[in-house]
Amino acid sequence: MLSHKFLTLWALLLGLSLLLAGPAAAATTLTYSNFFPPTHAQSKLAQAWCDEVTKATGGAVKLQYFPGQTLTKANQSYDGVLNGISDMAMGCFAYTRGRFPVMEAMDLPLGYQDGSQATQAVNRFFECMDPKELKGVKVMYLHAHGPGLLFTRARPVAKLADLKGLKIRATGTSALTVKALGGTPVAMAMPESYQALSRGVVDGSIYPMEANKGWRLAEVNNYGTLCDAVGYTTTFFVVMNRDRWNALPPEVKKAIQQVNQRWITRTGKAWDQADQAGKKFFLAQKGRKLIPLDAAEAAKWKKAVEPVFQTYVDQVSKRGLDGKAILQAAQQEAAK
Repeated sequence: MLSHKFLTLWALLLGLSLLLAGPAAAATTLTYSNFFPPTHAQSKLAQAWCDEVTKATGGAVKLQYFPGQTLTKANQSYDGVLNGISDMAMGCFAYTRGRFPVMEAMDLPLGYQDGSQATQAVNRFFECMDPKELKGVKVMYLHAHGPGLLFTRARPVAKLADLKGLKIRATGTSALTVKALGGTPVAMAMPESYQALSRGVVDGSIYPMEANKGWRLAEVNNYGTLCDAVGYTTTFFVVMNRDRWNALPPEVKKAIQQVNQRWITRTGKAWDQADQAGKKFFLAQKGRKLIPLDAAEAAKWKKAVEPVFQTYVDQVSKRGLDGKAILQAAQQEAAK
């Protein structure tokens, strides 16, 4: 029969082992909302980020991933994080125009060449400006697609005059670009675009080449205008509820931030790869045509969008911000 002294020692050792094992066994589970459909390259990469974070934190953080607007709608992603509907979300500033005046500068037609360039630029710009508009959340990282181009259903656009009167789906500051070029902008989130184009609600849309496959828009657009000279981007955010972030141990935060830095580069490259796949998918559809602009026509497009920059400066300056300085910083980062 076991002695009382032995049982007491055994109980103490068991309690100590449970105490030590407790923190390691208890994982923090976070919810992650994303409007991209699960088949999209950026959705797959977000899922890979979740897996990498769990690995990097030794299982201390686990994520429940909700793609395809199953938790929050595209234009509700940011508020969903603020209000605790999701702990994290991927979304874009353009879907709530005017709410993020500083970051919207990066969506201007700055002549982006590819997604890697745009992604590096928006992250540098964010670190440089440290905008107050994002103080309510913890920014994981930002990313941005390759040059936004013009695609139309029934009418090819080879010169500015061809665009006049066409209803073009556009969001955020890109709507200013469409208007300056002579089109009629129609605000609409990407998940709504396919149906709007197929039903003729809009005549076209501006988006990066990747969306032809990622959102299957090549099925409803017949023509693409290669207007890289006025190529814009859309800046996407990955943010976390600040209270949830602050509750994490320092070593866990460090591990996540290291993953974030790797994902900036990976995401930029993913946009470039998706652009290549989108172009191939577009041209594989029967009757599809890409229309280049010659140097003289491209110059006309660049001149036409010049007022967009001043409009941006005027709008943000009215809100007490130094619009001119913000624009100059955006132009400098995009030019690197």
